[in-house]
Amino acid sequence: MENIARVKLNKEGKIYCYHAADMELQKNDQVIVDTENGPVIGTVVADVGPIPSNLPPNLKDVIRKATEADLEAREENRNLEESAYRFCSERIRERAFPMKLIDVECLFDRSKLIFSFTAENRVDFRELVKDLVQRYKLRIELRQIGARQETRIVKGLGICGREVCCVNLLHNLDRVSVKMAKEQSMSLNPEKISGLCGRLMCCLAYEYKGYMEMKKDMPKCGRIIQTAEGLARWSGRISCQVKSPWSWKTGRRYAFP
Repeated sequence: MENIARVKLNKEGKIYCYHAADMELQKNDQVIVDTENGPVIGTVVADVGPIPSNLPPNLKDVIRKATEADLEAREENRNLEESAYRFCSERIRERAFPMKLIDVECLFDRSKLIFSFTAENRVDFRELVKDLVQRYKLRIELRQIGARQETRIVKGLGICGREVCCVNLLHNLDRVSVKMAKEQSMSLNPEKISGLCGRLMCCLAYEYKGYMEMKKDMPKCGRIIQTAEGLARWSGRISCQVKSPWSWKTGRRYAFP
């Protein structure tokens, strides 16, 4: 058993596990953690406690709790990000690059600026990198992201009226397929099953496993089955007939011939 801290590095990002050693950390504490890009300020999302040691090997450590100086440094970095966003957007517009700037991230130690953008095709942005390096004298990384990652950063409201799931519910953007919609007997109209990003809605995956488990006990379409009211033909769909009984196993109605 080890004391493990669950830390979110970005508001809309993944949750990572770190060794907390003997630190007394609580939910919403700001901490400095070690990452591949150096130290980063993150937020503890759950109280630290003993967790079984079946975790990925080589977990990194929580360095310390964030101090007032650390928080001030983060605020300065945010101001730099806003300035860099405006400057980069101007350069993209002036040079007519076929790309859309989405976000700018400054690492905690100011060792690098990361510019995230979307584009239909690959973009030769070497001239843009030169402009950014000349202006900020830092390492520059331009990172092309997809439509789902863009929506996660920009945010918005889904057709359900709530904030999109990729922002406040999902830590990982798992693959969603048309098969998931078919297995749930949903309309394949792209307008009804697509999210703000134009891709299939993440919520299609929520009940997919449940549907697959449920269908294991269902008879094949057209098969004659025995019910409490006599023989019936399984139609493979929910019947509108009032007298059709519910299946105690599947929760579906029987459609009588």
